Amino acid sequence: MALRVLSALDTAKIQWYHFKAIIIAGMGIFTDAYDLFCIVPITRFIGRVYYEDAQTKFQVPPAVVSTLVGLSLLGTVIGQLVFGRLGDRIGRRRMYGLALMLMVVSSIGCGFSICRTRGCVLTSLGFFRFLLGVGIGGDYPLSATIMSEFANKRTRGSFIAAVFSMQGIGILAGSTVTMVVCAIFDRTSKAHGTNQPTPDEADIAWRVILMIGAVPASFTYYWRMMMPETARYTALVEQNVLQASRDMEKVLDVPMTQIAEGEELPPMDPPSYPLLSKKFFRRHGRDLFACSTTWLLVDIVFYSSNLFQSQIYKRYLPKEEDTNAFKDVFYAARLQAIVASCSTIPGYWFTVLFIDRIGRVKIQAMGFFIMAIVYFAIGIPYYMYWENNTNPGFMALYGLTFFFSNFGPNTTTFIVPAELFPARFRTTCHGISGAAGKVGAIIGSVGFLWASHNKKEDGFPKAIGMTSSLVLLGGVCIAGMLVTYFFTLETMGRSLEENEKEDDEADGKCVIRCFNTGCNIRPDSSLSYY
Repeated sequence: MALRVLSALDTAKIQWYHFKAIIIAGMGIFTDAYDLFCIVPITRFIGRVYYEDAQTKFQVPPAVVSTLVGLSLLGTVIGQLVFGRLGDRIGRRRMYGLALMLMVVSSIGCGFSICRTRGCVLTSLGFFRFLLGVGIGGDYPLSATIMSEFANKRTRGSFIAAVFSMQGIGILAGSTVTMVVCAIFDRTSKAHGTNQPTPDEADIAWRVILMIGAVPASFTYYWRMMMPETARYTALVEQNVLQASRDMEKVLDVPMTQIAEGEELPPMDPPSYPLLSKKFFRRHGRDLFACSTTWLLVDIVFYSSNLFQSQIYKRYLPKEEDTNAFKDVFYAARLQAIVASCSTIPGYWFTVLFIDRIGRVKIQAMGFFIMAIVYFAIGIPYYMYWENNTNPGFMALYGLTFFFSNFGPNTTTFIVPAELFPARFRTTCHGISGAAGKVGAIIGSVGFLWASHNKKEDGFPKAIGMTSSLVLLGGVCIAGMLVTYFFTLETMGRSLEENEKEDDEADGKCVIRCFNTGCNIRPDSSLSYY
């Protein structure tokens, strides 16, 4: 039986509450990006404070950087799986606040280390970054699903992309906060007549930067708790259509008479097959494979590219011994902010503008393809032309990888899993897809960090060098383009219920792919599944 509440959601005009939901959900992604990507300047501070007398002066060993990054990403994998499943079993709203509160507590914990010895500080930081990763992982499937279930079908892609675009704002905010903190501490240090290359206050500065990440999450917590449960979850999973209608009337300018049935409906029998059963894989296995694989591949590229920054920036930054700790980190953060402003953030907003016009599949395949071309252009002649060259052309090409990652698969892989799966599996499958992505991030951040070093150090095997690493990333992008084209289904302009393919007649039916348009059509689309 078709439910008016679902039809009303799909056809609702754009209203203030849609933008409010974007801000509330987006602040979680903002905090995620701030906390995850500020590790690059933070490791420069840690190198200054705790490795000044080490054999690799001012440099945190690659094994330590990999561990710190890997722990937060491992926590993210766990958070996506656990919170994703609980979001379907307990409810989106109930888990939403818990994930955010975990991020707040762990952000503060990252800065509060009661010891000053290297081993103790790194152990404490690693533990709290793992917990931070759990909270961040939980936020991903919940934010995407809540936005998809509140949005109308005409602008749903733009709304979810706008939520994810807060990742770029978070990266820029992390760089900006780092620059401001460094400038304040540098000025204070000079006012007290301190001329040391690494003042004692440097050990406080990096802690302040990390703890500031708790501020936006704290402000958002109240508004998240005031949000009602999504009408789709209430109607389709909890089987309470009348309550879903009341919740919609509270937040959307839609009269009760338009969205409620004439009388309270009897409970509807939901499909009986469980998660990861044979029937589940027959109906949704292809979608889960496509979402998980493309997210894994793009995160290999995206996170390894972010970690290459530390090596690429060296040619544009003054030598560590020529500056004090605050200026060293300030210059690194400034360069990171320039890259975010000129390439990362515009990429997100191009997706917001065009995703409901061009479609998810075309944007994702295009992004993968252009990234591959750029990586080949950088990687093949790297040692012949780019290695010791400060030509602006190199940074322009490098910036293109971030632009087409975000105007491409880095954004679309966040959107598509929130649209393809049934309401009772939606956050679970989004969490599984995202967890696969963070496994790719671990491969990219740990494996390619090792591979990009040109000499044996700290027990690492002999590296394969930047050329091979960059060319291999290009090959990963080609694989992502192929998986996108042959397996990913287009969801543009269709209701969530049409995308779900939940009816019994769907078993055994093939999916028709329109090669001439790049779209995908399921012949059994209907709103009558429930």
